[in-house]
Parts: sequence; structure tokens; C-alpha cells
Amino acid sequence: MTGEMAGDELIRIRVVDDQDVFAMRKLGREVAEASGLDTQDQIRVATALSEIGREVLSEGAAASAAFLLGHDNLIVTIDLSAMADLRPTDGVTLAGRLVDAIELDPAVGRITMLKRLPAGRPRPSAEEIRARLTKLTPATALDELRQQNRELAATLEEVLQLNTELQETNQGVLALYNQLSEELEETNRGVVALYAELDGKSAQLREASDAKNRFWATVSHELRTPLNSIIGLVRLLVGPGGDPLVEEQLHQIQLIGSSAETLLSLVSELLDMAKAEAGRLAPQPSVVDLVALAERMRMTLRPTSGTDVTLSVKVSEKAAELFVDEVMLTRILRNLLSNGLKFTEEGEVRLEVDLDAGTHEMVFTVTDTGIGVPEEHLERVFEEFFQVPGPIQVRTKGTGLGLPYARRLAQAMGGSLQLSSSSEGTTAVLRLPHRYDGTPVIGRVLIADDDEEFRAAVRRMLTGFAAHIDEAPDGLVALEAMAANPPDLALVDLLMPRLDGAALMQRMADDPRLREVPVLVVTVATSSQYPREADTVISKHGLRRESLLEAIRNALGHRDE
Repeated sequence: MTGEMAGDELIRIRVVDDQDVFAMRKLGREVAEASGLDTQDQIRVATALSEIGREVLSEGAAASAAFLLGHDNLIVTIDLSAMADLRPTDGVTLAGRLVDAIELDPAVGRITMLKRLPAGRPRPSAEEIRARLTKLTPATALDELRQQNRELAATLEEVLQLNTELQETNQGVLALYNQLSEELEETNRGVVALYAELDGKSAQLREASDAKNRFWATVSHELRTPLNSIIGLVRLLVGPGGDPLVEEQLHQIQLIGSSAETLLSLVSELLDMAKAEAGRLAPQPSVVDLVALAERMRMTLRPTSGTDVTLSVKVSEKAAELFVDEVMLTRILRNLLSNGLKFTEEGEVRLEVDLDAGTHEMVFTVTDTGIGVPEEHLERVFEEFFQVPGPIQVRTKGTGLGLPYARRLAQAMGGSLQLSSSSEGTTAVLRLPHRYDGTPVIGRVLIADDDEEFRAAVRRMLTGFAAHIDEAPDGLVALEAMAANPPDLALVDLLMPRLDGAALMQRMADDPRLREVPVLVVTVATSSQYPREADTVISKHGLRRESLLEAIRNALGHRDE
């Protein structure tokens, strides 16, 4: 600030008694006005000079005040006599609040005040201001007192006006607050009503889905018995122990048997789909010889559209065995290979099995040189009862349940099934988690999440990886489960009812039995501020088995460090 304390001197005045203080105050107001300051700043400068003037006289010292015009500020320097005690008194403190800057220099006995001039306004030169000041008449105490009274009255009027405006503003704010409160309350009631309606709709959808599954299961069970009876009777009629039949009778009965077997296959698929949707497909993994399984497929499946189609299999040496549910895997591969043979009129259907060491997955690839699937139907073929329109589809038998059922089986085993196609054929890729043996990596895992479908998906992903899997729909149930059986790792969702994920992890940190349990946060929350108790954080969006298992390994390794 020292560099700003310089300028052209306008006028100087000596301060010895009260009359001089009044004169200095009036002079300060006049200089401020001439320099371009507004009325309020003029009063501030005059009041600051009065305060310092009284401080000077109270010390019994004389002083001189000089007014200077700087480049963009007004400076006032007050030089005290040698006998004055220069210190930051109450008067100096008050003056400092009224101006932009104030400095005390005890070495030379000087007080310097600075008031910045408004930018962008035209102001006279130092010579013009000095000429104006020479025309001033001497100020008397009475004149200055009257001027102060006028300034106080004007200031009081402004304060009253501001107070009136403030009251009006407060009334407006209060009215707006009341209006917003009413709107917010109305919105909250609407949200509560909407949530209630959504809960009702969700309950209706669940009931409808349960009813559909019960219908499928009941009808499937009821249809199986008469169908098996029909098939059995047909076999008795055409078997060696039955009465001889003429050729047309034999043909008709064989048609009945073929239709019954087709219908029984459809009923079985419907029952399995009902089980899949109800989440009752529980894999029973064991060590499977993939070489033998692939060879059985090659021996038992035959082309249905011609003799110019070959079926070949190739199993990598690294993919000799897999810890998996053999029945489920067989059904998936039989479905994929049967589709390839059904829709390939010439060329090859090929099954290749290899190990993806990067993702720790066994990859089953079925390729054919058939008619292919249009790109717009690649996902629709996984919808129940959907069949791609075309001449071959018309000639071949099918229910549209094979691929949806195969994908559900793959998901039940923690894997995935994807389809790609071109004009040269179709490729189906089945990925299943690879285990070298039947020994789980981790003992007990707790899944704390209010989303039942997500818990079921994670349970499938952990098949073979975890020995025991516990589930909890909220934090309180999770605490009870952990108290009964402390897990080796907890998967926690942040957004749960009753007790959310952050509070659950805090409770775990406060419990000596649970504070060492690794925590993996699996959430849709976008905030980067996750609880410090979390060892690893992973997003629910697009969660795959390999990324989940990698995150679990990171969480376990984090606690081992």
C-alpha cells in the first residue's frame, strides 16, 4: 500500500484546537466532493478526520494535515508533533473502518489515510481542485455542527428507508417461503402417492409373474402324464409284441408318436423356463471331462437339412476339464449344435473349446456356415417363442424356447451366451467361469443388497468361487447374519432401506469381530465420496463375473497387505 500513498498536494491545514478540527472536517468533505466521491464517502472521510483530530487534541499535541490527489485515490496525511504518542487508538481504528486503508508510521509521527476514487468518472485536476478550495470561507464550529446534524438527519432518513425496504423484502421472502413450503409439501404428497402406486404395480407384476410361472409349471406337469401315456401306447402298437399293422396304419401311428414326443419336448422346455424364471435352477457342479462330452455330442447329433453338412469338435489341451453342472452344459451345447445343424444346408458346424486365461473363463464357440441371423434379430432370438422368419424356419420344427433357455442356463452357472452372425453363418459364444478343481477360493460371502434379482445374479457369478453365500435385503439383516456367521468378505450396496451401506460399514468397523472383514462396495451411486471402510468399489452397470471376481481378489489382497 505504501506505493499508493503519493500524489499532488491540494491543501494543507494546521490542527491545534477544536476550531481546527472542525475546519479539517469541512475541508475533508469539500476535497472529497471535488475529487468525485459520492455523498456517503464524503461523510466517511469527514468523520474519519474528526475521529483522528480528537485523538490528536486529547494527547495535547499539534498536527498538520495535508490532502493529496493520487492517480486513482485521495490521500490525507496527518503529521504529529514529536511529543505525540502514536499508537492504534479507538479513534484510529474507527477511522480505518471508514476509509480504504490507513497506515501509522511512528518513526516520523505520521498517520496516512487512503480513499479510492470511483473508476470511470471524470474528475478535475489537482490545479482545478486547489482553485476551488481557495474560494472556501472559514468554517465555524456552529456551521460545522449544523452540517453534521444535516448529515445525521440524511443518514437517519436513509436508514429508515433501508429498514422499510428490508421489512418489505422480509415479507416477500416469508411469503415465498410459505409458497415454496406448500408446493414442496404438495410435491412430497405426490411422490408418496406415486411410490405407493408403483409399489402396488410392482406387487401386481410380481403376482402376475408368479401366476404365469405357476400356470406353466402346473400345465407342464399335467400334460406330461397323458403325453407319456400316448408315447408308451404308440411304442406298444409299433413294437415287436403288437398286432401286425398295415403300412398306412403304421404311418399314422408313427405320426401320432412323433407329434406326442414333440409336444412332450415343448412341455419340458416350458417347465424348465418356469423354473429358470422362478430362480429355482440350482447348478450342481462337478468335474466334467470336456473331451468326452464334445465327442458324445459329435456322435449323437446328426444334420437335419442334408448330408452335405459335417459336425466337428476340437477341445484345447488347456480345456480338458471344467468344474460345472454337466447336465446344464450338455443342454446348452446340444441346443446350440442342433440349431447350427438345423439351419445349415451345406458346409460345417464346428464346436471349439478353449481356455481364456485373461478372464479365467472356459469359452465354447459354435460356428456354422448356415443362413445366419439378421442383425436386427440377434437379441430377439433370446425372447421366448420368437423365431426368425424365413423359408427354412417354416420347414423346420421349433418352439422358440431353445436359445432363451440356453441363456438362462448359462446365467444360472455364472456365465454368458452371446450370438453374432453374418451372411456366411452364425457364431454362438458360451463363456463359463473356469475352476481348475472343486475347491472354492473363499469360504463365506455375504451379499447385502435390497435388489433380489441382483443378489440372485451375484450368487450365480460366485458359483464354485465361494463355498457359502448368505444374502441380506438391508443393513440390519446383514448385521444379524454376520453376527451368526461372520463372512470372509461382504458385498455391500450403499443404497439400502433401514440401514444403508455406509452405516453398515461403520457398524462393522466398530465391531471387533467384523472390522477385519473385507468390504466390496457394489453400487449404482455416482458419487466418488465412498466410505473409507470400503476396500474396493465396483459399479453394478454391466457387471460381469470376471470383473466381480477380480474385485473380490483385490479386496482380499488389500486386507492381506
